[in-house]
Amino acid sequence: MTNRGLTKTVHVRAPGKINVFLKVGAVMDDGYHDVATAYQAVSLYEDVYASPASDFSVEFGGHIDTSSLETDGSNLAIRAARLLARKTGYREGVRLTIDKNVPIAGGMGGGSADAAATLLACDTLWGTDVGREELLTLASELGADVPFAFTGGTAIGTGRGDQLSPALAKGQFHWILVLPDHGVSTPEVYRELDRHRERHSQDIFPARGQPTVDADVLQALRAGDPHMLAESLHNDLQAPALHLSPGLAAVLEVGEENGALAGLVSGSGPTVAFLAADIDGALELQIALSAARYHVVRVTGPVAGARVVGD
Repeated sequence: MTNRGLTKTVHVRAPGKINVFLKVGAVMDDGYHDVATAYQAVSLYEDVYASPASDFSVEFGGHIDTSSLETDGSNLAIRAARLLARKTGYREGVRLTIDKNVPIAGGMGGGSADAAATLLACDTLWGTDVGREELLTLASELGADVPFAFTGGTAIGTGRGDQLSPALAKGQFHWILVLPDHGVSTPEVYRELDRHRERHSQDIFPARGQPTVDADVLQALRAGDPHMLAESLHNDLQAPALHLSPGLAAVLEVGEENGALAGLVSGSGPTVAFLAADIDGALELQIALSAARYHVVRVTGPVAGARVVGD
């Protein structure tokens, strides 16, 4: 182990994600669900700055309210740093400063991006050199979305979402995100999904134990065709998210009335992602949703995963 780089701050950037497809299997005995999802990393980033320290600390900046975030050992970024230190025998700590742009509890994996960026930042800062595959293994210990925040691009996730296989995606997709003014608990959305399925058990097919991603989604991504992808967007968590946050239905309606090819709740929500045909369509949609007083961001995907940013 070397100590190179300990006099400087390491800056790592990691992206948020959209689940362009998400099927959820039946609840298992341990209360969890297997999923099949198509992730796309998009150009809304978390910026993590790691500096030498004798202990572990984190503070937040950026343009969103971070007052609800814990800064103790329960924080996912702190857990990531401590995990790497424990696995490598590193005996010092790190001071983390995180500029947040991905909405908190918004279904876009912001906390997972923080954790992925922290693993890479600390490995670089400390000179632990554990290698990409080991970092991915550590990422999977921290949460289902953390490995994808590390790899980025477009990928299929199975199991809990952490078993990744790359998916070919041609070109660039244009998205407008309506960012929430509140967060939702992912476990609560899954519980609501189970309740929703129980309530409608006579009307819907039983969930499969091991779901799969539809071939139409993979074909649309390979073709780089937004119209084809719009026909394939799907999220099993959308119905429970709408039940818990009824106002999302109005958001979806406004977007689709103003030129979006399609819209869906991202992950467990409540961020809503609208797919546009091209950059002109995205700009028109951004203007319309902004005029409706929604907080919107225009992004593209796919983008790279966690990476060190030069000075």
